[in-house]
Amino acid sequence: MLGVASVATLVQCKSASDEKYFEKVAPLPADATLDERVDIASRTVPTANQLAWQDLELTAFLHFGVNTFTDREWGDGKEDPAIFNPAELDAEQWVKTLKDAGFKLVILTAKHHDGFCLWPTLTTDHSVASSKWKDGKGDVVKELREACDKHGMKMGIYLSPWDRNSPKYGDSQAYNDQFVAQLTELLTNYGKIDEVWFDGACGEGPNGKTQEYDWPRFRKVMEQLQPEAVLAITGDDVRWVGNEGGVGRETEWSVTPLMPSIFPESNAYNDSLGINAMAKNIGDREMLANAKEVRWWPSEVDVSIRPGWFYHDSEQPKSLARMADIYLTSVGRNSVLLLNIPPDRRGLIADADVARLKEFRKWIDDNFTVNLVSSADSASMSAALRPQTKVNAVVLSEDIRKGQRVEKFTVEALTDGAWKQVAEGTTIGNKRILMMDDVVADSLRLNITSTRNTPHVRPIKAYRVIMPDDLAAQETEFAVVGKSTAEGAALTCDAGRDVEMAGFIYSPAKGAAPVFKYVAEVSADGKNWQQVKTTGEFGNIFNNPIPQRVVFSQPVKARWLRIVSKDDDPKASGKLEALAVK
Repeated sequence: MLGVASVATLVQCKSASDEKYFEKVAPLPADATLDERVDIASRTVPTANQLAWQDLELTAFLHFGVNTFTDREWGDGKEDPAIFNPAELDAEQWVKTLKDAGFKLVILTAKHHDGFCLWPTLTTDHSVASSKWKDGKGDVVKELREACDKHGMKMGIYLSPWDRNSPKYGDSQAYNDQFVAQLTELLTNYGKIDEVWFDGACGEGPNGKTQEYDWPRFRKVMEQLQPEAVLAITGDDVRWVGNEGGVGRETEWSVTPLMPSIFPESNAYNDSLGINAMAKNIGDREMLANAKEVRWWPSEVDVSIRPGWFYHDSEQPKSLARMADIYLTSVGRNSVLLLNIPPDRRGLIADADVARLKEFRKWIDDNFTVNLVSSADSASMSAALRPQTKVNAVVLSEDIRKGQRVEKFTVEALTDGAWKQVAEGTTIGNKRILMMDDVVADSLRLNITSTRNTPHVRPIKAYRVIMPDDLAAQETEFAVVGKSTAEGAALTCDAGRDVEMAGFIYSPAKGAAPVFKYVAEVSADGKNWQQVKTTGEFGNIFNNPIPQRVVFSQPVKARWLRIVSKDDDPKASGKLEALAVK
């Protein structure tokens, strides 16, 4: 094919049939036709590190730090390290709980945006060394490392590039030096690190300045010190799915022209293609027409087991029904699930979360252990079932060592002597779980209706899945009341009568900038307002624009509630509802 030969001299591997593959990245020659570009994309494959990561399926996040003790989501860097004192911290309890629930890797927030370090770094006093925990002699990262080694768990590190405490933040060279020093400590002193997680957060530091990160330098340090680690989100090994709701795309390509933000030219390049991390589809043929390259960049779905990312007493874990949905729309849609389970102020995973994780593991085992296929033929992509078997789930998988190729397919069932279509889809990738109505069938078959080159599909699997009843635990016994109005910088809610107001729910408006910094006030008459103490900031609302639930430290009697935006452009949009004590 024209144009392909010029690419074939790059990094590649060969199969038994000498089909040429391009590992991780494949340039697309400017003179290549669309068909030639599609062909190259079909032969783009993961690295060994990426392949091992995709096979993990279930990974865990531990958001833990000073926010755990201030009841905030984002700290401002002004916290006194003395507040950090998890007297019962037990990293072994974390790891054993997660391993029993089927998780293979755990990522710790070694430093969040507040700048507080969970290890005794030499770069700042804003760390566990200045805390009351273990008289300043503790090291959370070390304790997690030891627990992971003991229980055979892989370990990852989250290090926030945004630091709201460091006086160097905004002085680009000086802060980049500090960040590299922190990264070097974590990647040198704590054994093998399997995933390094950056979210690219960039805001104002304590001096009001923003920072220009030296991503090429950061990447070089990571690759030199931990060459087997995957570099996630800002990195170019693992891609953010584009939301924090636990939902992967129904068409989820691991091969995409999207360029990771770790490369300085990424914004301009992605804009030229009209593509971003949150786009509905990031791998269609049409997107390849003007691309200069494609890369194997698989999806990670991050979501928290609770409404917030850090532990809050007022919150409860998601229902088992919601957890089951998340599994089906993450692992079941060619993605790895990264589930956050935040330790509490004791330094333990809360009892309610432990119980939910046990239920989650049991639900997976009960429903996806016994494959109802008696025999399968990969060549014909068919599967025989025991006579008159009832199924409602089909699991498909491509051999991604040979690329991701299936673009569209249908599934048929042989029932009452005739073939009947029971499911359809687009991409398959590493794993695709399709739920369908119950069908009693003797056989199943897969029909590939559109593909990029010869598909390599593994044998079909079939299951009878029982979805859990939605017995969602209520976060608290509050009633949602009130009518919302917006005017200028204020969003106001009228409860209609005096109530014991316990907090509020703010729902950002679609297509409009959300309120970020705010002041909350209540009133008995709608004229005289009293400020209510809250965190005053909706942490991570830009990446995760979902309803924000805020509970006051104690209820207050009032009829009116308002939040006043304190952002640079103080416009209030969205919906405000009051939480009234029942």
